[in-house]
Amino acid sequence: MSTHARTLNPQRRKALTLVAAAVAVAGLAWGGYEWLVASHYETTDNAYVQGNVIQITPQVGGTVQAILADETDFVKAGQPLVQLDPADARVALEQAEAGLAQTVRQVRTLYANNASLAAQVNLRDADVARAQTDVERAQQDLARRQTVAANGAVSKEELSHAQAQVAAARSALAAAQAAAVAAREQLASNRAMTDGTTVAQHPSVQVAAAKVREAWLADKRGSLLAPADGYVARRTVQVGQRVAAGSPLMSIVPLQQVWVDANFKEGQLTNIRIGQPVELTADVYGKKVVYRGTVAGLGAGTGSAFALLPAQNATGNWIKVVQRVPVRVALDPAQVAEHPLRVGLSMYATVDVTSKDGKALADAPRVAPVAQTQVYSQLEREADTEVRRVIAANTGTKLAQLH
Repeated sequence: MSTHARTLNPQRRKALTLVAAAVAVAGLAWGGYEWLVASHYETTDNAYVQGNVIQITPQVGGTVQAILADETDFVKAGQPLVQLDPADARVALEQAEAGLAQTVRQVRTLYANNASLAAQVNLRDADVARAQTDVERAQQDLARRQTVAANGAVSKEELSHAQAQVAAARSALAAAQAAAVAAREQLASNRAMTDGTTVAQHPSVQVAAAKVREAWLADKRGSLLAPADGYVARRTVQVGQRVAAGSPLMSIVPLQQVWVDANFKEGQLTNIRIGQPVELTADVYGKKVVYRGTVAGLGAGTGSAFALLPAQNATGNWIKVVQRVPVRVALDPAQVAEHPLRVGLSMYATVDVTSKDGKALADAPRVAPVAQTQVYSQLEREADTEVRRVIAANTGTKLAQLH
């Protein structure tokens, strides 16, 4: 071995030792980082913004007369979006209101007949009393004639005439009694249709009122209203188009009520719990905007389980594919308002799994509704007001008295 080679070996060994030491230090540093820091976080870039996409569909069919909102427009709850031709609905409403008015007047006649029928009963009772008096008088006349008939003071003809008068009086009494019974039955029949209720609450009036409500709602539903605040998307309706009930015309997206579905691998779900803090960044803003959210819930199945064509792992050759489960992340509304997001945007999510006190699955039912609107209940109240107006106009009462 040459002298030059012997002088290089110590240098080579020293260099290799330094490299080995550096690798060992790097491994220890990486291991320490994984143990102390990285193990407390689960991250994924398979996360996307989600939101409610409210489909606007007509409740009644008709011809589109006007379109009052277009793509990207912001609309408020209750704002008209599409107007259908109201002609047919207006005619049906007028017919229903006329039918209600007629029914109210007919029912008022029933109540008015109670008094006249009661008077008829009193009249028939008076006829019965008079007929009873006639019968008693005829019987007394007959008795007197029968007493003196044996002495020949009364002829047989006169006695027969007295007997005929008694029979006629009894027939008149029976007729009067039958008329009195008929009058009472007629009064009872009329009262059966009016007792225990008022004109406004009468069943016949309620049936006609229901038809007015139906026609009123059909007329008002010709104007399609926005059920919530949001932005218009996917408008497909055109002016003059004949649309059927239930056909999609456009969508409303409430961007202030969005969330994130972060799709974590099944091996990452071990320590994820409801309520854990989440940091998110969106590609649209980059890392300069950090959203802070919380885990709201974990999906009940993997994405492939709910796919239109789920995988058939029991057939053919099988290759294991790591599955992902959607984890819903609730966002801070103030941050969303300051930095708006759009449905479908990509997100990068990091869950802090340090605290494992939460639950992996929700175990209590939801108390408040996920979403609700008061737009349609307002139409129902307006229909009730219109019904009361028609009833009041045909009963001569004030509208406030019908509440």
